Amino acid sequence: MTKGHRRTTANRIRTAVFAGLLLSQSVVVAAFQSQAPPLPSLCQNIHHHHPSFTSQTRLDAKKKTAGGGGGFGSSGGFGGANKKKSSSKAVVLDPSKVRSVSGYTGSGTKVLATAANNFDRIRKLFGKTATTDVYVRSPLNDETVFWFVGKVVRMITDEESKADVNSNWRPDATTENELVGTVYPTEVEAIVSQKRLILEYAKNQLRPQNMAGPYSSALELWSAPGDSEMDTVQNKIKLVKVDGSTKDLRDGFHVKDVGYNPEIYIGDEKEKGGLRVVRDLEGMPVKPEFDIGS
Repeated sequence: MTKGHRRTTANRIRTAVFAGLLLSQSVVVAAFQSQAPPLPSLCQNIHHHHPSFTSQTRLDAKKKTAGGGGGFGSSGGFGGANKKKSSSKAVVLDPSKVRSVSGYTGSGTKVLATAANNFDRIRKLFGKTATTDVYVRSPLNDETVFWFVGKVVRMITDEESKADVNSNWRPDATTENELVGTVYPTEVEAIVSQKRLILEYAKNQLRPQNMAGPYSSALELWSAPGDSEMDTVQNKIKLVKVDGSTKDLRDGFHVKDVGYNPEIYIGDEKEKGGLRVVRDLEGMPVKPEFDIGS
């Protein structure tokens, strides 16, 4: 299978999964109620899809039909959590700075589609250079396991892009007019501004057995260089904890200058889980480096 064919297949899978999640009604509940299966060998997960990037795919966020439900938009699902009455005033997040789930039916799907489309657009401009891999650690479940949950991308300056041999920068192209905000996002801002979306998706659609319910209060986000899955599994990469909150986002930051490409489980991954690695509490590998196949 050619590299281009794999990317096309990954795009079809992502589009189909987004649509399917809208029609699914009990996936999350059933997954959470089941027991988490034993972790398979890390090397077994490498041959799955995990594409370096997803080419442009315009995702249409379908609205929930009358009488329907489930998936991202159902009660208890992604973007459809039951709201609890509170005497305290709810915190209103600035939609120009934060990409999050409102709690209303279908909100998860729409926001995720927007984030994925933004990822495709910015990734096409800069490629790997502007990309960061994202992992989730669930210490109340297993403090040594870090789950790969997708990638974020951010707008970067032409100077940054030109300086990196891995970028898509072209001498005849400038991207300054693509910037929506007034400052270029940092890696931390690209993750923190989408933190709620990433965690909601990970715990409800990827590994509810390991992240939802009693485990959800302590979830952490960690990062690695873009497209470094193989090196990370081979213990060549240290993961870095992402600290900070939306209060730390700069005044000139705009969420349209970042995107998120979610990990999607296919085949056996839906039951056994996808890519994850073992690290110590500092994100360092606990075993020596190795090369797959050696």
